[in-house]
Amino acid sequence: MNPEVFGFAAGILGAISLFPQIQKSWRTKSTKDISLLWTLIHLSGQTLWTTYGYMIQSISLILMSSITWCLTIILIGLKLKYD
Repeated sequence: MNPEVFGFAAGILGAISLFPQIQKSWRTKSTKDISLLWTLIHLSGQTLWTTYGYMIQSISLILMSSITWCLTIILIGLKLKYD
């Protein structure tokens, strides 16, 4: 089996994990329980994963880390807007 399948599966789960928090923040207009520091650390990690994906030419790592990076940016935007 192609290892990229596992990369996509892991990336999808990682990206999906942010949806409930984004949805709750959007619905309640509150982000007081979200740590900005955690979110920034998470964003830094996704940036490094994306960079690493480019370095090893892993399409699943590049694509899924980029999507998770975008979702983290949305969460930061909500945090800045509602806090």
